[in-house]
Parts: sequence; structure tokens; C-alpha cells
Amino acid sequence: MEMKKRINLELRNQAPEEVTELVLDNCKSSNGEIEGLNDSFKELEFLSMANVQLTSLAKLPTLSKLRKLELSDNIISGGLEVLAEKCPNLTHLNLSGNKIKDLGTIEPLQNLKNLKSLDLFNCEITNLEDYRDSIFDLLQQITYLDGFDQEDNEAPDSEDDDDEGKFLK
Repeated sequence: MEMKKRINLELRNQAPEEVTELVLDNCKSSNGEIEGLNDSFKELEFLSMANVQLTSLAKLPTLSKLRKLELSDNIISGGLEVLAEKCPNLTHLNLSGNKIKDLGTIEPLQNLKNLKSLDLFNCEITNLEDYRDSIFDLLQQITYLDGFDQEDNEAPDSEDDDDEGKFLK
């Protein structure tokens, strides 16, 4: 199914302005581009586009409330600077299973000041020597890489628990 059609189905008679979550997994993007998403999705907090054959994020609209972006199993190899510009409040980013090979590709993520969790599992970059240390050094704002913190503690399942835990300890 094409991405535009899928978006219309997922809206379920809601206006784009009312939608906070959108799951477009396994649909088809044309030419590896995002299509059918636009700036009217102002309230979107969670967007999943796993396995949609994306090669580019160039057509990502401005989604200033977006916190979680799921882009696993695509063909993305760069162009991540778009994320800081279009999704400045991102806290969770999943790029696992993409074509990310080097630190230079993820360097633009330094501009995502709220980013807590980054997943690069099954990307070529994970084969680099000192991969985890290098990423934590480069992206000092992140707490979790591939589901684990710097001390190899697993990330909690729910971010709500995580936020509450900070105040209880």
C-alpha cells in the first residue's frame, strides 16, 4: 500500500491536527521519499515508518511535538540534519537496520538536544572499533544507545517510568 493511502486510512476520519500517533510500517514510499505527511500534523508525538524503503528524510515536514521516531529497516544512509531542524524535540530515534556507516553521518544528531535514546542496531556503524564509546562521546545528550546506557544497564520499557524514577530516587 502506498504511504499516502495508508495515512488516509490511519487518520480514521480525524483531522491531521488531532493525530498524536501515526504508524505507517511496511507501506511503500515512492522514490524512497516521505509522502503524504505535511505540516498540518502539528500534534504528532509518535511516528513510525519502519520498513518503508525510505532513502531520504528530505520531505519530512516540521513536527515540533514529535518525541519518538521509528525509522528501522529502511535504506537511510545520511541526511540526518533534517531531524534537528524539523523535529527539535525528539527524545527517541530508532535507525536500526539502515545504511549508516560512520560517525560523520550521525554527527548532526548533536543538535537534537532532547535526544535520550538512539538505536543503531544492525547498522554498519556498529562494527566500528569503540563504537559505543564513540557514540556516547559524540552525542553526550543521549542516555541509551541500542537499548543500553554507558554502564550496560538496559533501558526501562516505558519512558513514563523513567521520568518518574528520576524524582523518586
